[in-house]
Amino acid sequence: MYHKPSGHAGVIGAPRRRAVHKEFGVRYSYATHLECSLTGERYDITRLQGLSAAKKPLLARYDLEALRRELPREAIEARAAGLWRWHELLPVPASEHIVSLGEVETPLIPLPHSARPRGFRPAIVKDEGRLPTGSFKARGLCLAVSMAHLHGVRRVAIPTNGNAGAAMAAYAAQADMEAVCFCPDDTPEVNLSEIALQGAAVYRVNGLINDCARLVEAGKAQYGWFDVSTLKEPYRIEGKKTMGLELAIQGKWRLPDVVFYPTGGGTGLIGMWKAWQELVALGWIAPPLPRLVAVQSTGCAPIVRAFDAGASAATPWPNAHTIASGIRVPAALGDFLILRALRDSGGFALAVTDEAIERARTEVGTRDGLLLSPEGAATYAAYQEAAASGRIGADDEVVLFNCASGLKYPMPAVSARLDVNKPLPDDVLSGSVRSRPGSGSGT
Repeated sequence: MYHKPSGHAGVIGAPRRRAVHKEFGVRYSYATHLECSLTGERYDITRLQGLSAAKKPLLARYDLEALRRELPREAIEARAAGLWRWHELLPVPASEHIVSLGEVETPLIPLPHSARPRGFRPAIVKDEGRLPTGSFKARGLCLAVSMAHLHGVRRVAIPTNGNAGAAMAAYAAQADMEAVCFCPDDTPEVNLSEIALQGAAVYRVNGLINDCARLVEAGKAQYGWFDVSTLKEPYRIEGKKTMGLELAIQGKWRLPDVVFYPTGGGTGLIGMWKAWQELVALGWIAPPLPRLVAVQSTGCAPIVRAFDAGASAATPWPNAHTIASGIRVPAALGDFLILRALRDSGGFALAVTDEAIERARTEVGTRDGLLLSPEGAATYAAYQEAAASGRIGADDEVVLFNCASGLKYPMPAVSARLDVNKPLPDDVLSGSVRSRPGSGSGT
């Protein structure tokens, strides 16, 4: 819920007080300033900010030296699990400014029965579908809306392939803000419906997400909305970085060897790499850090193409198409940050076909009972390909990100019927995967 400030009225533009948390007498947030991701130029975190003067994303920076002195990691462990246990490493200056719908710590689910090369450890899925609005977009949008509300924003707009718009609409409703979403024509119907049901204005657009982004930009002066597009404000990345923080504490401060991440705008990939750098600086974890793998579709793979070419930036992908709409991003604003993180981590980028995505979704659903989104299924398909080609090893601990609940996407129709007035047929078990010859463990 949105916690209204108590005891005094908030004054937008006034210097923020440093809220002191009762635990150990430390600050609620150790955020100090914003920094241009390209030039390093500093920006005032107490003011509403979008892109830097260089038209690049701004990154939040923290007083990590003070935090290292004042808060041991055991204090984090002692708190209830959830996104806000990390508040010292988030930009919201006091708890009363949080806009929340109950952001849980998402579970790690092993896939012991899904297919993998012989001798390989089962992959582990971090299932982000357990978050509010059913996707990892809740992480970024709860931070973005919290900070926008703090700075007096009353109207927000976003271009979205579905899940980001649903998350923005939900948090905007909680904060009593107006919300407008622009979606490509083929956005899943459930996303459009949930956006509308949460009170936002939602429009289909005869184009892709970059076309929707142009409409958001064009309407800023006319309608006075604040643009919360991917990386065009500083705080979605801070929410998404909590995925990396959670992996650290769930692994008892030891990270997995390889992380496969479905990559469109890349906010989460950039955010996790940022989180791990911060944890290293705090002395809470030690290298080696995970190798990051950016997973895209062969129908829209600008990051894969740029990585394989050794380029520092990606060029727009023409005629982008894939069933995994969340990674159908022809041009990412943070492309240089994604590529930098991949190379610094010793990782790589990999594209998979829509057919492989469909097979992966079926495999994991039928073998291990986990309904993946198409984007999450893409990471499983990429894991299989990387394992078969030797790009990851049999002993590697691998985490795959399922970015949204599979319940939000089309599923197979069921046509089999029975007559209650007739005996059960002999082949009643024919529809069960586990009754078929050759079924069983994926090893």
